[in-house]
Amino acid sequence: MTIPSNRLSYQTAGESHGPALVATILGVPAGLTIDTQVINAELARRQGGYGRGGRQKLETDAIEILTGVRRGVSIGAPITFLVKNRDSRLDDLERTPAVYRPRPGHADLAGSIKWLTTDCRETLERASARETAARVAACCVGRLMLKEIFGVEVFGFVRSILDAQTKVEVSHDKLSELIEARNASETYTLDAATTKRQCDIIRQTKADKDTVGGDVECHVFGCPPGIGSSMNWYDKLDARIAYAVMGIQAFKAVQLGLGTQCSQRLGSQVHDPIEYDASKIHEPSLGFVRSSNNAGGTEGGMTNGQPIVVTGTMKPIATLLQGLPSVNLNTKQAQDSQYERSDVCAVSAASVVMEHVVAFEVASAFMEKFGGDSVIETRANYEAFLDVARALPFDRTSPPDSVIT
Repeated sequence: MTIPSNRLSYQTAGESHGPALVATILGVPAGLTIDTQVINAELARRQGGYGRGGRQKLETDAIEILTGVRRGVSIGAPITFLVKNRDSRLDDLERTPAVYRPRPGHADLAGSIKWLTTDCRETLERASARETAARVAACCVGRLMLKEIFGVEVFGFVRSILDAQTKVEVSHDKLSELIEARNASETYTLDAATTKRQCDIIRQTKADKDTVGGDVECHVFGCPPGIGSSMNWYDKLDARIAYAVMGIQAFKAVQLGLGTQCSQRLGSQVHDPIEYDASKIHEPSLGFVRSSNNAGGTEGGMTNGQPIVVTGTMKPIATLLQGLPSVNLNTKQAQDSQYERSDVCAVSAASVVMEHVVAFEVASAFMEKFGGDSVIETRANYEAFLDVARALPFDRTSPPDSVIT
């Protein structure tokens, strides 16, 4: 699929142990404040979380702006960020040796066959989750756009690690205290008791020389109905969100709303009843309220005015200290997989990555509907749409001032 030059999009480049990671963002309107403190804070969050490995002690991720920004504000040109790798040793064969014993669950074997080499290093350096530092930096621009232009807020956290799951419910009116609770948690979950249980699991997993995964959740507040489209499959917002989440390293499943639970319920127990409350016409729902949000904020590939709710499942990391049965690609003889410095659990970091890739997809869909060359123009387009939508019903063949009252 060809991406139009004015569509909000991004590309990352760089290897895990190369000199740097690079992110280029296209389609950002002029006049957006590129808050480096916010971006660097999100990069720091990505590096945190209980269970991370030694690499995080070596790196202090921060962006260097190379293009597209003047005096802290976007100018409408492509924006380029650089995130330097302090642990840069890609060509050092002693410190970064060839890898001939692929790790089950990693890209090692498939990539080696694809690119016709027995050295898995050439695949794993790019397939590494280190790449997500550049992705968080790029996608944070989309998040800044959502907040500044459209008043949309995004919140991600860890719902579970193994069987330790927080039961705390998420709502927009409690967002400040939810952020405070998540930021106080070593595992980025929402209550102290679950944090302790999750840390205990990770600690035991490390002792067992194993790894552990979990579920992360993201909520997007403030979207009006109609973002996305049902006209083409590739424009469906829920599909685009799913694609972005599944593109995160080690993610194996994604759900919106009830997700797989829909197959275990009747239609009357799944679909969210619609009511109209005129007192809420100036809220994102435009007055169309629901008593539940089983759909997770999307219907027919479009937002329906309710919060978008996305759950992603991260498998245990494929690099185990104990190793797993594998094969030496040179000799074809059975050997345990090779060890690369890694994490015991990176679910907390994954929650930060997912929060940002979801934000970027939503921002991209907003820009396709309301985009302009500047923040001022884009915001005016958005507000005009809301004004007209609130005035429904009216004759669409007549000017807006012929609205039927």
